[in-house]
Amino acid sequence: MAEVLLAEPRGFCAGVDRAIEIVERALAKFGRPIYVRHEIVHNTYVVNDLKNKGAIFIEDLADVPPGATLVFSAHGVSKAVQAEAQARGFRVFDATCPLVTKVHVEVAKLHREGFEFIMIGHKGHPEVEGTMGQLDSGIHLVEDVADVARVMPAQTQKLAVVTQTTLSVDDAADIAAAVKARFPQVREPKQQDICYATQNRQDAVKLLSPQVDVVIVVGSPTSSNSNRLREVARKLGTDSYMVDSADELQAEWFAGRQRVGLTAGASAPDILVQQVIARLRSMGAVAIRKMDGIAETVKFPLPKGLRLDGPGDAQPEHLH
Repeated sequence: MAEVLLAEPRGFCAGVDRAIEIVERALAKFGRPIYVRHEIVHNTYVVNDLKNKGAIFIEDLADVPPGATLVFSAHGVSKAVQAEAQARGFRVFDATCPLVTKVHVEVAKLHREGFEFIMIGHKGHPEVEGTMGQLDSGIHLVEDVADVARVMPAQTQKLAVVTQTTLSVDDAADIAAAVKARFPQVREPKQQDICYATQNRQDAVKLLSPQVDVVIVVGSPTSSNSNRLREVARKLGTDSYMVDSADELQAEWFAGRQRVGLTAGASAPDILVQQVIARLRSMGAVAIRKMDGIAETVKFPLPKGLRLDGPGDAQPEHLH
């Protein structure tokens, strides 16, 4: 291979940055261990790094001792999990991405107005469980266009659609169109629920794919948005592979290929991208070139109680 083309933007988004910083600050302020419900973000390297610093990842709140500090992951949690954490008396910091919280707030508001919901998302994904768990009933999951034909809301006068934030933009649009065709009066979100970072990274891969012979996505198998990046490239006819780390790269992927495209999911730290670039250089890449792309400037505030004491305070060591 002669050249590696880097997608822009790629890697960490504001919600992931904030979630990791919440865990690091909680560790700095309260000491280890800090308990985290579910992987803080879906990335093996990030989770292992935080484990080494003193974070303990659990799924069941029964595994957290009384009085402990607990962080909810970036994907959000159901009302039942929130209530259980409160009942058990934990000190809780919520690292739910504000763009996921926005969906939760919308669901609660429309529910009070008598709406039922169709949610477009992947069954079993923690974000979907968190959003659907905002209500006891009246929220119906559809994973594809075929599901739309089968969904049976109790009434169709007041029906709204919501979406997991990390879906394929194109797939979600197809499913939303099917919902609209079956339920013409359905209320759609004012702004689409798919987050800016998911959209930007998919758009960058759409620009990248036609210019390269193969696309490498840095991301973990559990990461929804990373999996979607690989799919976007494949749909455009470009071979695409996802790797959790540089040592998963295989020489045969690059045999006879001149240009390699490289991107990273929103939960993948830049250190992994740098390690992949180093490995590609050792496999023969001569030039590394960045594409032009949107510069992201979104920043989300930290929860109260985690802002450190003053402007001169030491910042926790971050993964960048």
